[in-house]
Amino acid sequence: ETVGSKVCFLDGRPFKNEYRRYRIRRAENDDYASIREVVSRRYREAGEGHELFPDVILIDGGLGQLHAALEALEGMPHTPPMVISLAKKEELIYIQERAEPVRLARNNLGLKLCQSIRDEAHRFAIGTHRAKRAKALGASPLDEIDGIGPRRRRALMKHFGSAKAVSRAGVEDLKSVDGISAEMAQRIYDHFHERR
Repeated sequence: ETVGSKVCFLDGRPFKNEYRRYRIRRAENDDYASIREVVSRRYREAGEGHELFPDVILIDGGLGQLHAALEALEGMPHTPPMVISLAKKEELIYIQERAEPVRLARNNLGLKLCQSIRDEAHRFAIGTHRAKRAKALGASPLDEIDGIGPRRRRALMKHFGSAKAVSRAGVEDLKSVDGISAEMAQRIYDHFHERR
């Protein structure tokens, strides 16, 4: 359930209208490839001149993550004014086309702003990841049946005890559940028996 996130700060404050979540399409868990994917998806229109780049693009990570983002931006006809990255632990700031990172004092307001942006992106991405994981873990074969919503699902689970028991039930047994019509009972039965 790999996800990417983009947060936006305007005048040093979160601008939540511009927050975006990205479901990573690649199967493997590759940080650099994920950054390239998100950056290219996000800035494609800006690269074509249909949208403005922000004043600064801040990438979460070190030099490798910065290079991945710059690779994604390479083929675009327009380039952003400034791309930087913030490495964890040492809190070093890597800047495009500079060999050495910048080390700011821990109480520097510029560093604190960069940390706030990074931490907000983490918070936003982690919330999305947890929601996707919970949904995947809570998925039930009953959810695949058209017309089965939360109320009918609860009624079936209460009556039979598990989705597996529902899948083994006959049409008459299914019809005996509160809220399950003859047509719905047949639909549930067909769903499980056509799959075998």
